Amino acid sequence: MKRALITGITGQDGSFLTEFLLARGYLVFGFARRESWYRPNCASHLADHIRIVLGDMGEGVDIANAIRESEPDEIYNLASQSRPGESWTRAPETLLVNGLGAIRLFESVRQTRPGCRVYHASSSEMFGRATSAPQNESTPFNPINPYAAAKVYAHQMARIYRESYGLYIACGVLFNHESERRPLHFLTQKVAYGAACAALGVQRSSDLNEMGRPIVDHGKLSLGNMDVARDWGYAGDFVEAMWRMLQQAVPSDYVIGTGQMRTLRQLCEVAYGSVGHNWQDCVVTDAALVRPLEPGAIVADASRARRELGWEPSVAFETMVQRMVQAQMARLRGESPSRAGSLPA
Repeated sequence: MKRALITGITGQDGSFLTEFLLARGYLVFGFARRESWYRPNCASHLADHIRIVLGDMGEGVDIANAIRESEPDEIYNLASQSRPGESWTRAPETLLVNGLGAIRLFESVRQTRPGCRVYHASSSEMFGRATSAPQNESTPFNPINPYAAAKVYAHQMARIYRESYGLYIACGVLFNHESERRPLHFLTQKVAYGAACAALGVQRSSDLNEMGRPIVDHGKLSLGNMDVARDWGYAGDFVEAMWRMLQQAVPSDYVIGTGQMRTLRQLCEVAYGSVGHNWQDCVVTDAALVRPLEPGAIVADASRARRELGWEPSVAFETMVQRMVQAQMARLRGESPSRAGSLPA
């Protein structure tokens, strides 16, 4: 039985990946902070199927202990401060977790488990204001926020550890991937929430945005730059790409995305349209929600992943958004959220 250690198991990607690995007979260990694990999280429903090692990605001793305890064949490093916009106000924490945490993990693998295969989560945010589009594995990085800068540092250090010490470290340069499990502070989930409120007639939401105001107020959802465009895919598809990377004979880096770029307007149109509403009647812009800098045309050229990994996205953008809206409607009604994915009996 293969053994896998997943950092960031309480998040969206961690939960989908755990389900994926359990279905393939893995013994899965999760690495999480105590305060994250002992409150409702994306992986709460998996508690009886996995083993948890408590610790903090900011502490090298905790990371080393987790590797010694789990003795993994594969490590999936998904832990991060995952909000690019918020990294402006949390720059030191972002560097500590996204940058130094990754380096401490690589060093612990080198010292205690050098034969282990490591997947490291890089990000399309590293391209920033890209000089060309679409982006592939050869496109230069040009980060424009602290989150992206920390990710570039960790990505480059992964390459250095791979080439200097012969470690098996594969990096996935993942473009935006969403699901019904995204936390509410993410842009796509706020749109899904706004559409759900419109469908249910909620005029003033109890949930607040990053400004401390109701996400929906007077029946309106406040958003920032409506010209923002992203390559949005489904998280359940993307975790399979992570696993496929570690099954290759030689470690490498892969761009993972759908190759389809959509604007925030299109996202709103699909979300509100799925519940019979015109988004223009329900959405207003708020300059306070605009990032200081926005990336350019960020869209994936995942041809190498298709060719070498045999990976293709399977969930359509419209289907993903509809799932998110339906999940938010269920939550607002007080229903238990459904969990996609199969678990072993």
